[in-house]
Amino acid sequence: MRAPFQEGDFPGPVKYGYCMVGRVLHGPDELQGREVFCLHPHQDRFAIPADAAHLLPQGVPAARAILAANMETALNALWDAGILPGDRVSVIGAGSVGCMIARLAGRIPGCEVELVDINPTRAAVAEALGVRFALPEQARGEVDVVFHASGSAAGLSLALGLAGFEATVLELSWYGDRQVSVPLGASFHSHRLTLKSSQVGSVATARRARRSLSSRLELALSLLTDATLDTLINSEGSFQELPRTIQRLANTAPAASGEFDSVIMHRVRYD
Repeated sequence: MRAPFQEGDFPGPVKYGYCMVGRVLHGPDELQGREVFCLHPHQDRFAIPADAAHLLPQGVPAARAILAANMETALNALWDAGILPGDRVSVIGAGSVGCMIARLAGRIPGCEVELVDINPTRAAVAEALGVRFALPEQARGEVDVVFHASGSAAGLSLALGLAGFEATVLELSWYGDRQVSVPLGASFHSHRLTLKSSQVGSVATARRARRSLSSRLELALSLLTDATLDTLINSEGSFQELPRTIQRLANTAPAASGEFDSVIMHRVRYD
């Protein structure tokens, strides 16, 4: 699970991060002076192979292009799930990936999408994305596809409980080395549910024969012409402030009140 160009190992010291947008100062003529996206740790200057730099499509501003890696994860998840027009879809976890999945699924004709989160402030985000919102206790059941992206065992239990007969639950959460209890009793077998993992390191099976990692990223970048996605970048700070910002974000409870209680994506500026 190492990030590209990562140095060091967890818990530290480690140079980490992978959503980077910048301008090419020295490079091939076709890249010189152009804005590009690349998978690189937080750093104000660096040298990478030319094929690791992806030009931003027309209509995608640099400030929004930082969402490219998470959009790629969301796109891959939809390919893994095989959503069809008219599907009833639940997305559990209104972080950046969950919100992007909800936005993409909500634009498929006839799909009814509900975004579920324990934080009531996400209701306004769901409205901006054009989908319904529900707290866990209010979430509808009998859905066709459930995307789980909350990173919690409680969220996964809820996902299994919301799935209808022969529905698919797509697990996107990363648990690291934590043990997670999965309720495979109750209606799991009688409803003939499919519990499937989705991870961005490989192109989804349904598209692997015709899409490379590079072409998938290019498609993800093209989907960022959607200005609605700016809603997800609701915090910003300088590179110099980053150590303090990370500490404050890490110490904020998901539903607590305070400066960071509603942060989805924090953008780092290199002034």
